[in-house]
Amino acid sequence: MDLEKQPQQPLTPAVPPPAEVLNGDDIRASDADRDRIADILREAMAEGRLTADEHAERVDLVYRAKTVGELQPLVRDLPAASGSTAQGPGPRPYSYGPEAPEGPADNLVAVFSSSVRKGRWRVGGRTNAFALFGSVEIDLTEALFGQRFTVINATAIFGSVEVRVPENISLRGNGTGVFGGFEVKSLESADPEAPVVVVNGYAVFGAVEAKPKRGKFVADLQRRLRKHLGH
Repeated sequence: MDLEKQPQQPLTPAVPPPAEVLNGDDIRASDADRDRIADILREAMAEGRLTADEHAERVDLVYRAKTVGELQPLVRDLPAASGSTAQGPGPRPYSYGPEAPEGPADNLVAVFSSSVRKGRWRVGGRTNAFALFGSVEIDLTEALFGQRFTVINATAIFGSVEVRVPENISLRGNGTGVFGGFEVKSLESADPEAPVVVVNGYAVFGAVEAKPKRGKFVADLQRRLRKHLGH
């Protein structure tokens, strides 16, 4: 048989298998996705929708999540969850300057002594105040807020923790007094982007008190921050 006279059979092109279409929940979560969910949880705790323990548990799960689908259930019962992972962060109408990097909280400890933080200082996201037969004073009336939400965890055992804030910010709290007093004078700013200070903790044979300082205001925060940061 003359093979050269046989008709050539057309080659069938190899067709690659169809690419798998990922469900939206299967998409790998980015750092920005996790940060947006963490912001929602932080605001929910500040508004009293989550306890400090619930917030800590959910934030731990946020930074362990690998996909968008793992993030959604963590904020499904919160009002700010709609579209949180689908949209990027928009411009913020109120600027606080660069946020402090993640790291250990500021610690103020007074054991048979006193500890005071006041004047012009930059407030971190978290501050732990502990007083044992002593007193801690935290004065935020002239402080520079590097972020919108500030959480102060206050513990007073046979001692006292006092927190003073400007009159035009929001102040919230959640705590317990055992043979002592835990008092936070709630305050809501008319400015929705004003700083929010949340005081949590407990007092045992002691006192934790947080309230605004009469006549003290956060004035022109953006201008002060630009000056402080050298811009």
